[in-house]
Amino acid sequence: MKLAVYSAQPYDRRFLDEARQNFAGGGVDAVYFSDALTLDTIPLAQGCTAVCVFVNDQLDAQVLAALHASGVRAVLLRCAGFNNVDLQAGHALGLFMARVPAYAPEAVAEHALAMVMTLNRHTHRAYARVREGNFSLDGLLGMTLHGKTVGIVGAGQIGAAAARIFHGMGCQVLISDPMPLPHLAAVARHVELAELLASADIVSLHCPLMDSTRHMINAASLARMKTGAMLVNTSRGGLIDTAAVIEALKSRQLGALAIDVYEQEASLFFHDHSSDIIADDVFQRLLTFPNVLVTGHQGFFTIEAMREIASVTFDNLACYIQHRPCPNLLPAGIAATSAAPTPAASPATTSAHTEAASIAPKK
Repeated sequence: MKLAVYSAQPYDRRFLDEARQNFAGGGVDAVYFSDALTLDTIPLAQGCTAVCVFVNDQLDAQVLAALHASGVRAVLLRCAGFNNVDLQAGHALGLFMARVPAYAPEAVAEHALAMVMTLNRHTHRAYARVREGNFSLDGLLGMTLHGKTVGIVGAGQIGAAAARIFHGMGCQVLISDPMPLPHLAAVARHVELAELLASADIVSLHCPLMDSTRHMINAASLARMKTGAMLVNTSRGGLIDTAAVIEALKSRQLGALAIDVYEQEASLFFHDHSSDIIADDVFQRLLTFPNVLVTGHQGFFTIEAMREIASVTFDNLACYIQHRPCPNLLPAGIAATSAAPTPAASPATTSAHTEAASIAPKK
């Protein structure tokens, strides 16, 4: 059978080909496209029985119907988040749709810590200074994390890993999640979101993007946060109202921002724009703040995670080919989120690697 891989980067091909060579089912011919899946790029999948997609690919009702009409019967997400998929439409068409629900959750949690440490201790600025022969410490003052309060919003596998990491550093950890969390009682205290926002020196988001969580960090929730707190998002960009965050940074209500995802990232991330003029004024405004750190959706990007993604993707494909139960099927009966992308807009990012397995905290 033939598999079309969309939004494919060189590293995707490396790890997917490695997994394909070890694929017990055999007989899979993979074709790779750097293009994202949109209505315009569906013809690339001509003759393919399955497509493999990533966080910023378009999987709304129209695209899914067109894929089905072209002969595609299986949709394999090489990510955990599925906010860009119209589940109702896909199930109505009888499509096999599966994801990678968890892959090295510690990778994203560790990246969240790395962003906190970098922004807090200004190591990115210190690196640039030292290379220019400037060894002044002015402007590099940070705080000791030991004893500080860290709020984890969303206690799926990534959120739980983050809680354990910050607890190990001597932080007081608060978690907001609608589910009971007896397994985390030794490292964190379960609280309502309002208490978490008001108490935490650092707020780290680890929840999925759904209608109920879109812009959960907005002007009202930012006003509830502790003045001068740091906000970290390694989940999906759409959890944050970027315009409201910019206003909170300008007023000093928000002390610092670290984001690995951005709500309009689809046209930016995973591509080299170093020779381009970036026309996104909101994104450009974020980059002007000295207390803002942005990375390009790399939280998941470790060797272990990439191997797990590729392995589980081909395990899911084997389930389809062999007509056996698949533990990673996308659930039925969930309405499509308003975050579904268009060719010009982002689904606001998953994190590939967001906490799709976690139930979103209530507002």
